[in-house]
Amino acid sequence: MIELRNVSKTVISGIEPLTIVKPLDLRVASGEYLSIVGPSGSGKSTLLGLIAGLDVPTTGEVVIDGVEITALGEDALARLRGEKIGFIFQFFHLMPSLTAFENVLVPLEIAGAAAAGTRAAALLSDVGLDGRAHHYPAQLSGGEQQRVAIARALANDPPILLADEPTGNLDSANGRHIVELLHKVNADRDMTVVLVTHDTELASSADVMLQMRDGEVEQVTPERPPEVTR
Repeated sequence: MIELRNVSKTVISGIEPLTIVKPLDLRVASGEYLSIVGPSGSGKSTLLGLIAGLDVPTTGEVVIDGVEITALGEDALARLRGEKIGFIFQFFHLMPSLTAFENVLVPLEIAGAAAAGTRAAALLSDVGLDGRAHHYPAQLSGGEQQRVAIARALANDPPILLADEPTGNLDSANGRHIVELLHKVNADRDMTVVLVTHDTELASSADVMLQMRDGEVEQVTPERPPEVTR
């Protein structure tokens, strides 16, 4: 479902090149739950951005569901992201002037989905927010806002869900609930999930955990053959 071939990312810091992600190969199977864990500055969020097509690699190729996204133009890349990838952010990024229901409804309407209202209501129910649909983000707790964000990410039924520090703004109890919900999405929908977190305990519940430091994969748990991940 996701394949990175000799992918790296280097930027210019002052006058010197700074390699944020060192060359790596990675393959994530359809329906797999992968976590990427590491301290700040380890390159984990940059790696997720490369997978999502939000950043362009300095070297290598990124392949999503058989499509090499590094070869796509902006319009084609935007279409692919809309069809293939749901994204969850640390800071929720909900529209403050829209209710929870409307935040989930908008991407469905943009995509021209049939029975968009019914589907939006069902998605909010799936994340346990039946009674909060008509509340605005400011009226919701952090955990509830993140559940709205998950429902929105699932709106177009993408095969891949990417989550960048989705518990970083939450207390430990709400953080555990969000990770449990990601596991439920992975199991119930057979969706490929990639979670970025600094919390090793949360990351360790994934099928595969990559530990990053200084831009490279330091450890893979459980260990995989070198042709799969290195």
